[in-house]
Amino acid sequence: MIRMILTLLAYAVLSFPMNVHAQSYPKQAINLLIPLAPGDATDVAGRTIGDGLSKLLKVPVVAINKPGGGGTVGTDSAVKAPKDGYTILITNNASLIYNRILTPETVPYDPFKDLIALGLVARTPIILAVNSNAPFKNFAEMAEYGKKNPGNVRIGTVGPGSVGHFTVEIVNSLTGADMTMIPFKGAGPAVTAALGGHIEGAAAAQGVVAEHLKAGTMRGIVASTKMPEFPQIPTLTQLGYKQNLLGVWSAFFAPAGVSSEVSKTLIAALEKVMKDPTVGSRLANLGMVADHEPPEKLLAEIREEHRAVEQIAKKAGLIK
Repeated sequence: MIRMILTLLAYAVLSFPMNVHAQSYPKQAINLLIPLAPGDATDVAGRTIGDGLSKLLKVPVVAINKPGGGGTVGTDSAVKAPKDGYTILITNNASLIYNRILTPETVPYDPFKDLIALGLVARTPIILAVNSNAPFKNFAEMAEYGKKNPGNVRIGTVGPGSVGHFTVEIVNSLTGADMTMIPFKGAGPAVTAALGGHIEGAAAAQGVVAEHLKAGTMRGIVASTKMPEFPQIPTLTQLGYKQNLLGVWSAFFAPAGVSSEVSKTLIAALEKVMKDPTVGSRLANLGMVADHEPPEKLLAEIREEHRAVEQIAKKAGLIK
């Protein structure tokens, strides 16, 4: 009996510090790095979901924008952050896939080695929208105008390797329109430039251009998917092409090297937040679709999209 009591006491003493450690995260504010400018779809999704994480984890989740390089600057900052769980990242498929295919020399990280997937959270339709004063009113007229005026249809994007960049390249390869991609540090600045007449249009997320489409200051030319809110905007397949534009997805990550306790806490919290119908409603109001996928499915999607985007890039002559 004495031996049993001593054994139980020893077990309790040994396990106590582990339990305390497991429950000690998080103790302080968590920085959420967003590698795009304020107003971008990923930025909006990050702030919305970050609010939910803050309430659940009972610590502030502080959104920090680090735009540049189509998302690579902020993503690289997250990779190099301390591995303590107090810096996490929300980024999109551009910074993890497209940039690595188009300009691998500018991407110093490997998403499979340098990041831990926490979960996919949202998908966003992409719209190619132009200033309402542009000298064309639909996709066919835009393509024809681009052929007759090479380089004079300037489309703003968040930079080389972005989904917007691929929007321009897909349209060019399918139609010969010869549009020019103009890089900005975020979708918001690109749309502002289009509204000001400095460029003809922008390839941006639905949530970024929705109010301008409704106000009539911008015109939707083509979208990555059909949208109930804007049924008049066609997809490429509706117009008779075999390929649609690419959309945007956003996902959460932590730097590789965080403890399993931290990653499990974050994965579970993220899943719980994404089950909250109010979060889905808020994202829907911003032109996004809540779509949670666990880490293993997210990683499988990244691999498959990498393969598909690489094929598109080769077909468009962007890489060999």
